[in-house]
Amino acid sequence: MQLQEAITPSKLDKRPTVAIGHIQLLVSDVSKATDFFIRLGLRYIHQSEDIAILELRGGTHLILKQAKRYIMTAGTKAPFDLMVDNIVATRNACISNGLFPSPIEKNQVHSQFIISSPDGYLITIISSHTNGRIV
Repeated sequence: MQLQEAITPSKLDKRPTVAIGHIQLLVSDVSKATDFFIRLGLRYIHQSEDIAILELRGGTHLILKQAKRYIMTAGTKAPFDLMVDNIVATRNACISNGLFPSPIEKNQVHSQFIISSPDGYLITIISSHTNGRIV
C-alpha cells in the first residue's frame, strides 16, 4: 500500500485524516482544574492526585498535570484555545456554571470570549469556522 492510500480518508468519511491527540497543561491543583474544564464542557476520562485526562470533541485529550513548581504568571494566555459551535450558548452556560466569561468580541474570522482558569490562564473560547465541514 502506498503512503497516500494509507492517509487518504474513505469516500464516506469526510473528516481530515489527522487530529491532535493530546495537549498538556501544567496546573497547581489537578482537582480544581478538572472541575473547571468539566464545567466548560470537556468529558471526564480519568483523574488521580497528579494527573487528569479530559476529552474534547474529536477525541483529543487534555492532560492536566500537577506542576512541580510555580508555573506561570496569572493572566498568561493558555497555549491553546477552545472552539465551540454556539458561542452565545457556551458563554451563557459558563455563566450558569459559575464561571465569569468576558463579553463576546468579534474579529474578522471568529466571535470569542475569554475565561480565566483557576491558575489564572486566560483561555479563549472561539466560534467554529468549519462552515458545515465534517471535522
